[in-house]
Amino acid sequence: MYNVMSPKAEEFISDEEIRACLAYAEENKHNRELIDQILEKARKMKGISHKEALVLLDCDLEDKNEEIYALAREIKQEFYGNRIVMFAPLYLSNYCVNGCEYCPYHAKNKHIARKKLTQEEIVAEVTALQDMGHKRLAIEAGEDPVNNPLEYILESIQTIYSIKHKNGAIRRVNVNIAATTVENYAKLKDAGIGTYILFQETYNKESYEKLHPTGPKHDYAYHTEAMDRAMEGGIDDVGLGVLFGLNNYRYDFTGIIMHAEHLEAYKGVGPHTISVPRVRRADDIDPDVFDNGISDDMFAKIVACIRIAVPYTGMIVSTRESQESRERVLNLGISQISGGSRTSVGGYVEEEPEEENSAQFDVSDRRTLDEVVHWLMDLGYVPSFCTACYRAGRTGDRFMSLLKSKQIVNCCHPNALMTLKEYLEDYASADTKAIGEALIRKELLTIPNETVRQKASEYIENIHEGQRDFRF
Repeated sequence: MYNVMSPKAEEFISDEEIRACLAYAEENKHNRELIDQILEKARKMKGISHKEALVLLDCDLEDKNEEIYALAREIKQEFYGNRIVMFAPLYLSNYCVNGCEYCPYHAKNKHIARKKLTQEEIVAEVTALQDMGHKRLAIEAGEDPVNNPLEYILESIQTIYSIKHKNGAIRRVNVNIAATTVENYAKLKDAGIGTYILFQETYNKESYEKLHPTGPKHDYAYHTEAMDRAMEGGIDDVGLGVLFGLNNYRYDFTGIIMHAEHLEAYKGVGPHTISVPRVRRADDIDPDVFDNGISDDMFAKIVACIRIAVPYTGMIVSTRESQESRERVLNLGISQISGGSRTSVGGYVEEEPEEENSAQFDVSDRRTLDEVVHWLMDLGYVPSFCTACYRAGRTGDRFMSLLKSKQIVNCCHPNALMTLKEYLEDYASADTKAIGEALIRKELLTIPNETVRQKASEYIENIHEGQRDFRF
């Protein structure tokens, strides 16, 4: 049995513990014997502690770093194979009462175009996303109790699920909105959401409060304890994230793994996903103001070390990152990416004029979804539009038990291939369809269970005949 009552934020994210870990890792970054011991433990693919993970992150021994990257690739393949889940963000509103210094939605920004989608505009946006081929959305909205009350979010979710256009349907809505109450999380659960996502931004309390000088988000403890309340409200899957570049990356790397450990210990289920965004340029925001930026090399190593420390978690990288950067981290741990994204309110129906910019950040990878799908397949990955686990009740501890036992492949791989086939039939360009058909034929042969392989082949043939939404 797991404790329902969790410790307070400053207990499970202990500043004293993190600072002790920072010193320990600095002292031991050349300690070959210790690094070998940590790597040996990590090869069991059960995870390692935040203290051990930071030693690997700080290690600057070239041969040991090669071992770290190789192990990350091995763990990624073992748990998630060559599948990459596709999603898109949908910005509902950029009205916000907070004063976050890194986000253009902050309340004092008077020249950003403030927008909020009506339900009719949501229909148009979602239809455009369905015409691309998306099946999974992450909805985003600023924190504003007047303009963006929970009732608006709930109504928007209901609208999104109701839209059926040609063969399109959004099968799962993930939600990235401000920290709220147990009662409100229960309402989101009842609305049928998938994962509740909330980025911590930084785990350093002093830095956090300076970066959030005004508004309800200023409350560090309320924000940091949000995942505990979400799970108390019945939400099975939660997604963590920090915004690398705001604070010392070593501190936040340690903090996010401690948060994962806390959820595992007190809720019985660690984070369904961990996101690793970096600060990007946006209206009224210059990333050069923040002096904690990380290089592409360190970004790749952060991904690898999180994968080693928390082997079961899904890992997300968005279009904040360039094509080159995303390609580098795919096999080091990333299992989900966005494609064809717009970060402005209403941006899928038509591009905004520059003077009406409502985007949260500049997109680095501006390729279409079809171009991203084609690129992934060229690299040997299987783009997946699957949402079967949510709809079959394989969430929370049920999903994690299948994942940790390595049995999830019997669901995930055939479902990925079937949803890829749907995409190819309904949305893909001729070139993308050709490479995809060949990839599906090849990948079907890798399904280890013969019964599952035969049934998946039958389902895929029926998709070609016009049927949709088969799933294991």
